[in-house]
Amino acid sequence: MNPPLVHTSDRTAAGARPGTPGEPVSRRSFLSAPRRPGLPAGLTGILALQSPPVAGADKTPPAGSYLRSKDRNPVLTQCSATRLAEMIRGKTVSSTEVVKAYIARIEKVNQDLNAVVTRSFDLALAEARAADESLAKGVIRGPLHGVPMTVKDSLDTAGVRTTWGTLGRFNTVPDQDATAVARARAAGAVLLGKTNTPEFTIGSGSYSVGTTMNLVFGLTRNPYDTRRSCAGSSGGAGAIVAAHGSAFDIGSDFGGSIRSPCHHNGITGIKATAGRVPRTGHAVDYGGIYDSQQQIGPMARRVEDLILITPLLSGPDFKDAAMIPAPFRQAADVDLKKLRVAFFSDVAGYHKPTPGTVKTVEAAAKALGEVCGPVVESAPDGYSEIWPLYAKLRFVDSSRWIRRIAQRSGTLFPAAGRKFDEPMTPVPEVSALVEQRDDLKRRCLAWFRNHDVLICPTNSSPARLIGDEGHPGAGYTTIYNITGWPSVVVRCGSEGDLPIGLQVVARPFREDVAFAVAEHLESVFGGWKPPAI
Repeated sequence: MNPPLVHTSDRTAAGARPGTPGEPVSRRSFLSAPRRPGLPAGLTGILALQSPPVAGADKTPPAGSYLRSKDRNPVLTQCSATRLAEMIRGKTVSSTEVVKAYIARIEKVNQDLNAVVTRSFDLALAEARAADESLAKGVIRGPLHGVPMTVKDSLDTAGVRTTWGTLGRFNTVPDQDATAVARARAAGAVLLGKTNTPEFTIGSGSYSVGTTMNLVFGLTRNPYDTRRSCAGSSGGAGAIVAAHGSAFDIGSDFGGSIRSPCHHNGITGIKATAGRVPRTGHAVDYGGIYDSQQQIGPMARRVEDLILITPLLSGPDFKDAAMIPAPFRQAADVDLKKLRVAFFSDVAGYHKPTPGTVKTVEAAAKALGEVCGPVVESAPDGYSEIWPLYAKLRFVDSSRWIRRIAQRSGTLFPAAGRKFDEPMTPVPEVSALVEQRDDLKRRCLAWFRNHDVLICPTNSSPARLIGDEGHPGAGYTTIYNITGWPSVVVRCGSEGDLPIGLQVVARPFREDVAFAVAEHLESVFGGWKPPAI
């Protein structure tokens, strides 16, 4: 049975202090406590918490300053976010109409998916009305003016409960947005609610069943087949965007947590170059030995939305010290004919992809061969060495770093299966592993000297049945967290009714190349298709 959705827009719900964890909650008391919706406070105080309008947004910008949508889907909730923004600005539809349509869609599908775990519908409607009123006065807040979004529950949202999927934060309502969320809101986006994630976005609670799951809200299902996994850790995001219950979501990716749900749910998303989007306000934020691996990024139904939204979220916030003020190049300026393409479906029998996966890669390579430069079968140097290395690095401190997050959250009992008492790797060995990782990054980068873009699977198979330990599938994603390269996933095939998404990987800070190639593949193979749900 799916847990009830709770709207906790009250900043002091259940006595929690804004921006801090609530009182520690034991597993027994959590399971025995009655679940009651929080009482919404007046919206005036909540709206005062939101990000201020973009500086200088006192008049309508020139029409040509906005990205023009190529999407012509006639169904309002199936339109791209770019198309919705265009229609709202053109006053062919109001933000209030769009938000009401998405609320109705969530209410229809979420009982089967359990993707949206905290609703902020009253707040969304108030923000939509405010967007319509400002538009009537000729004021556009930004490129996402009035467009509804959801946000992964690992990212703080001002005035809306943020649990990180852990019991200790059951009643936590932050008073500040995460940087990426603040930037989306400043660009005009309207928050519908929060989407499900494993505890702290870090496995364990989901590994045993193979889908996004936690002790707070339970598990999330795939909209193409509710018996199957939506993947994780941005699984709730992937499921609700695919089910067209949200125009887009903001997810996070530590080892594939944006890209795997995009593959499983047939949508598109990006893990941008390391250093692009600040991690401030995320459950696993910045700093430490894994600093370069965690990235924040958008998830949507059309590649044009990634092109629009990713730059809006990017750039230094002077809190996350790893951010680089690198400019964005335009995907529209990429000349496909000049691109040198590499592709592979497996390396040394490591992944054992399904026939449908191999067929999808080969079809994509053939399609690119018709418009690009040379297309060759090749994988980054040292590819197969990275996987065992990542596993060793991941547990060098017996996951004590995860325990520290639990302690900051006030969680006394993290998800079952977490181990904090395994032998820790001696410091000299840790140092050697880090050196080995950096050498592999160097070798991989040297490989990219001869290529401009790489096409490969996201996973070895489509979505597996929830709880099917005999067919877990193998991911192709973590290597690009280690290298820091930008990687876009776009649906290019299927097995039966289940989507298959391919990764389009580019050189560091060449998101424009990844976007251009992904958009071309989307145009050839159709990209996202609405599920039957």
